[in-house]
Amino acid sequence: MKIELNGRRALVSGSSQGIGLAIATELARAGAAVVVNGRGEEKTSAAADQVRKEVPDADVTAIAADLASAEGAGVLRDRVGELDILVNNLGIFGAKPVLEIDDDEWRRYFEVNVLSAVRLIRMYLPGMMERGFGRVMNIASDSAVVTPLEMVHYGMTKTALLAVTRGYAKAAAGTGVTVNSVMAGPTHTPGVEDFVYELVGDDLPWDEAQRQFMKEHRPYSLIQRLIEPPEIGNLVVYLSSDLASATTGGAVRVDGGYIDSILP
Repeated sequence: MKIELNGRRALVSGSSQGIGLAIATELARAGAAVVVNGRGEEKTSAAADQVRKEVPDADVTAIAADLASAEGAGVLRDRVGELDILVNNLGIFGAKPVLEIDDDEWRRYFEVNVLSAVRLIRMYLPGMMERGFGRVMNIASDSAVVTPLEMVHYGMTKTALLAVTRGYAKAAAGTGVTVNSVMAGPTHTPGVEDFVYELVGDDLPWDEAQRQFMKEHRPYSLIQRLIEPPEIGNLVVYLSSDLASATTGGAVRVDGGYIDSILP
C-alpha cells in the first residue's frame, strides 16, 4: 500500500525530537510539506535539518513557538496559514506521587497537553471544514484508559484528549474532515529512556533496563518492548491519507496489546 501526501501541508506540534520528529519525518517521506515546531530556534532548526537528512527532497519549515500559549499559537498561525493535516503531539510527562501534585502542576499539565491541542484545533478546523478536507490527530496514550499510578496527572490529560477528539469529530461530521486520537503505548525516546532509568535504576544496560521496566511497570504488553517512534509515524501517515476517510472520532492504537489484555 503506497500512500502519497503530495500537495498536503502538515504541522506536527512539539516535533523537535522523539515521537513528533518521527511523525514529521514519515509525513515528509510520504510527500507532505511539513512544519516542524519546538520552543527554541536552534533545536527546531536542527530537527528540520534531521528531516531533510532522512528525506533529501523534503519540504520542511521550522517554526519556533511555544504552542502551550495563545501568543505562541498566534505566531505560528501568522507564519503558516492554513493546514491540511494537524498533529497535536506536544506534551509533557513525568513521575510523581499523586498526593504530591499541587494545583499549579495540574494546571500546567492540562494547559500543555490538552489546551494546546484545543487551541490549534479551533484555529485550523473551520478552514478544513470549509475546504472539505482535513486530518486532525491528537497523540494520546494507553495511559488515557489505564492510568499509571506514578503519572496520574499525565493520564488525566490523555483521557481528556479522547473526549476532545470525539467532540471535534462530531463538530466536523459530514464535512470530509476526520479527527482521531492515536493511542501510543510506551515509546522509545530519550525522555522515556530517562524515565525508565528513573524507575529501574541507572546501573543496567539499556536492553536489560527496558525488559525490567516492561516486566515491572507495563506487564500486559504483548510485544514486551518499547514502541519505536517511526511505528507511530506510520500510523499517522495512514490516518492522514485519503485511505482513512472513513475513520473518525476514534482512538486508534499503537500499544503492543497493552490495553486489550487487561480489559474484561
